[in-house]
Amino acid sequence: MNLVRRSLIPLLLITSLLTSCGGQVAAGEPTQDINATIAVAAQTFAASLFLTETALAPTITNTAPPTVTPLPTSSPLALPSTIASATQSVFFFPSPTITGTFYTTTPNPSTLASGCNNLALVRDVTVESGTIMNPGTEFTKTWQVANTGTCDWLYLYELVFVSGDRMGGNSRRLSTKVPPKEWRQLSVDLDAPEEPGTYTGYWRLSDGAGNMFGATLKVSIVVKSPTRTPRPTSYP
Repeated sequence: MNLVRRSLIPLLLITSLLTSCGGQVAAGEPTQDINATIAVAAQTFAASLFLTETALAPTITNTAPPTVTPLPTSSPLALPSTIASATQSVFFFPSPTITGTFYTTTPNPSTLASGCNNLALVRDVTVESGTIMNPGTEFTKTWQVANTGTCDWLYLYELVFVSGDRMGGNSRRLSTKVPPKEWRQLSVDLDAPEEPGTYTGYWRLSDGAGNMFGATLKVSIVVKSPTRTPRPTSYP
């Protein structure tokens, strides 16, 4: 639109010049039609203007749309199934099986203390575990023990029966004072039962007020069957 307006201004100027010059006609020449001249100039200018705008107009090129491949309608989409099928891998995690040898823990000697009192077993002095005896045999079981506490064992301290087979044994008090870090031998008098079998008893040291402490002292024997004397064979 701006180009058309700028082009009309020269056209009006040309028309004015032609009009002013049109009044002077030479003798013997035919009179020119001014209106026709203006019309021809206007048509020529319009044609050139149309050609110029046509040349400036951009050329539109048709571009083919992208090709879209449709999904096949006859093949439904396969969604993963939450239920295991014959072709799916199923993993089983078995529970761990505990194998091996179970061991009995050894009590910590420090946990056997009662106050400042504690006792550790050094060794069996007499009648080792599993000793075979005849029924009714009298014997003395002796242990060597050490004072692992921080205070003295006094005369009121005594060896007392705890559990198992008593085998006729009675409590026995200490005969001497035992300072810390020293060892002594503790003994108890017992009788083998009359019936054959294995008998085991457990003893501990007490502070006289009923507070037992230290390691448990064990005695175990096997009573064998009595030997029977065969009857003499009598002859007629």
